[in-house]
Amino acid sequence: MDIILLERVEKLGQMGQVVKVRPGFARNYLLPQKKALRATKENMAYFESQKAALQALNLEKRKDAEYVAGKMGNLVVTVIRQAGETGILYGSVSARDIAESVTTDGYEIGRHQVAIDQPIKTLGLFQVRVVLHPEVNVTVSVNVARSREEAVLQAQRGGKVTAADLAAEEQAADAEAAANT
Repeated sequence: MDIILLERVEKLGQMGQVVKVRPGFARNYLLPQKKALRATKENMAYFESQKAALQALNLEKRKDAEYVAGKMGNLVVTVIRQAGETGILYGSVSARDIAESVTTDGYEIGRHQVAIDQPIKTLGLFQVRVVLHPEVNVTVSVNVARSREEAVLQAQRGGKVTAADLAAEEQAADAEAAANT
């Protein structure tokens, strides 16, 4: 099925291009999301008449997204999850969890804007891409930990903290407190 793209679609094309896609992809995603029109003579004429307005709207949305991306530059969000002694989570961290954490930090995004490349099923620091606009992406650091204290330790060390590391930290703190008394 041939369609006219109304905005840039990743791995498909730019605004205004006529591309061939599978009918199901067009019917179930591109057309309902208003990202494309069927490539008919009437729709081609309609697109040409609306092209300037669509480009101006796209440019305005892109500028807004770039502004927000500049503010989100080095954002680190913390997600608290239960995990076993080896650091494997009892579940996984989803796009919804990350979107809620970013929203809590003051940036309004939806779960569909979070692009997780691989499932997050362990404790640690992860880089996740957030798509603010089809042409604007920002990388957010996600700190997955068992507690706030563990999250702080992971952020300081730049990696996963195991139960043994926490026990060693506790013993060192106890020894220091005993030495000071």
